[in-house]
Amino acid sequence: QVQLVESGGGLVQPGGSLRLSCAASGFTFSTSDMSWVRQAPGKGLEWVSDITRAGGTTRYRDSVKGRFTVSRDNDKNTLYLRMNKLKPEDTATDYCAKECTTIVGVLTGCTNRGQGTQVTVSS
Repeated sequence: QVQLVESGGGLVQPGGSLRLSCAASGFTFSTSDMSWVRQAPGKGLEWVSDITRAGGTTRYRDSVKGRFTVSRDNDKNTLYLRMNKLKPEDTATDYCAKECTTIVGVLTGCTNRGQGTQVTVSS
């Protein structure tokens, strides 16, 4: 079955950096578009970024453009999210997700999602 296992979260000061990883198994990773989504405390799930199957096209929500970089290694079945210049409003549980759909940047669904990794930005 599909398994998505995130790692790399933690506590970081504002302005700091983290790199999240997602180990994928149970499906053909190289033929799947992948996404990062997140849920801040008391809020709903929101789309953050996605990357096409070969990595040729990436997209980001406006609030993370220029700070976050999504990438993938299809040989290692791994998805990454490099997060720089982190802000307190980036505090959330971040999830790796498979084949998400969005409408005007609003998340409408994903076929699968991992258990998440906590990112806390605080001084």
